[in-house]
Amino acid sequence: MPEAEAAVPASAMTRKPALQRNRLLAQMAFFTLFTVTPVFDLFRYDLTENHAYFLGYVWNLGMDDFIAGRIGSVQAAGNVILFLFLPVLGTLALIVGVAWKWGRLYCGWLCPHFSVVETINRLMLVASGKHSIWDRQTTPPWEPDGTPARRDKRYWLAVVPAAVAFAFAWAVVGLTYLMPPFQVYQGLLTFSLTRYEVIFLAAATAALSLEFLFARHLFCRYACAIGLFQSFGWMANRKAMVVGFERERLADCASCLKGQGSACDAVCPMRLKPRNVKRWMFACTQCGQCVSACGTVNRDNPDGQLLRWVGGEEAKRNEARFSSLSRTDEDAGGRA
Repeated sequence: MPEAEAAVPASAMTRKPALQRNRLLAQMAFFTLFTVTPVFDLFRYDLTENHAYFLGYVWNLGMDDFIAGRIGSVQAAGNVILFLFLPVLGTLALIVGVAWKWGRLYCGWLCPHFSVVETINRLMLVASGKHSIWDRQTTPPWEPDGTPARRDKRYWLAVVPAAVAFAFAWAVVGLTYLMPPFQVYQGLLTFSLTRYEVIFLAAATAALSLEFLFARHLFCRYACAIGLFQSFGWMANRKAMVVGFERERLADCASCLKGQGSACDAVCPMRLKPRNVKRWMFACTQCGQCVSACGTVNRDNPDGQLLRWVGGEEAKRNEARFSSLSRTDEDAGGRA
């Protein structure tokens, strides 16, 4: 074993940074909540009953009562405002409010879709050295802790089955948000699903399989409405939390991953370049993988890591440093 590798502590080779362990726990907890929510009627819309459930209670607008003449127009209008407009506006305000200050935090720490994105990315990375088939170059052959990156083409045998399995699971859970959950699960176990349920599961599984295999992070970047809402809110706030980069220490990046690339670029699941100005980080999910990787690479550097989350006035100063030290936005990130 080369000396550089022998010097790496065994614990550093096996343990994720604390930040990423905590994020993984948050993702697992929310994925579980996403799965059981319709089972316990925490939130779902039942097509067989034509009304929604929320926290175990029937949630409807009372339009049937209005048509039948059991309630007046004033009460019907109040129901629409109380049970439709206010919840929708409140949810949007919460999403945009969080994003205004912290960015796409929901995406990087909770979103069930992004959890699948990262899982498929990891499998494909081992199989091919790339996070996505659309990546032009392979990632460096080293992990941030200095150990050789694992590469095994046999993992291709796991990529497609994993994508299809996740797609089917998503399709089943999605169906339970629209049909009685126990009816759906019983139908699966007894092979007694209705024709339309089978069509839904087949179509959703096929579409999601293709998306998981070919367009994972592309969907997150360009097509997810929730993600785009968060990004626009985040971009509008100059003091919002960003990944700050000590641009003055750019030379330290030359030794990152033994000079064969940058750890922060290599680990980003959205295929962004974290050492960049905010406008080029529009799709950043605040997963913190770049921050964790930089901390691991610079664990013995007396000056500390070059990437860290900053907010408030420090976020504004971070952008100002890019502007003063770079002639172009593309140059700002030090595209090494």
